[in-house]
Amino acid sequence: GMVSGLTSNYPDTVRPALQIVGIKEGVRKVSGLYMLIMKKDIYFFADTTVNPEPDAEDLAEIAIGAADMARCFDVEPRVAMLSFSNFGSTRHPLSYKVQKAVEIAKARRPDLVLDGEMQADTATNQEILDGYPFCALKKEANVLIFPNLEAGNIAYKLMIQLGRALPIGPLLVGMRKPVNVLQIGASVSDIVDVAAITVIEAQADGCR
Repeated sequence: GMVSGLTSNYPDTVRPALQIVGIKEGVRKVSGLYMLIMKKDIYFFADTTVNPEPDAEDLAEIAIGAADMARCFDVEPRVAMLSFSNFGSTRHPLSYKVQKAVEIAKARRPDLVLDGEMQADTATNQEILDGYPFCALKKEANVLIFPNLEAGNIAYKLMIQLGRALPIGPLLVGMRKPVNVLQIGASVSDIVDVAAITVIEAQADGCR
């Protein structure tokens, strides 16, 4: 496994890793994921660092990769594909993209508890979620898939700054071998956490 990036820009570190190590067979693109620990809950946010404008195929792949990563940490994933719309409540190309991603992900991995498109409060508030009895999620989501990099990056940083979440990451999902890239100026704690995760990924072949 490899951990890098402390003194280099994120894209400048990811690029050679992709060229030398490569991506896992069957994967189109890698994605970036953060684990966020809040009190007794763990959330997985993706994509937070890599793909600026993922299409429906990309989003489906990001969701599947994030769900598999959650399982590597003994967390049973409940995946919400996020949007500004709830299950077709708004007709717009951006919400249609997420709907298509849900269809693709469900077809590829019917074993996953996954649904959308849905708003963030629907995904994380049990009372609101109960208003959609047809939804595959019966409990609040713990894996949140954002429609683009802008949304995902903003969301995880707000969780850290305002929600006092403890971040672990960023983690690269979809690499052929365990490779994780730190943010510039990462703390000693960040480095130790990401190194530990990289060891876990190296020991469990499916965890990346």
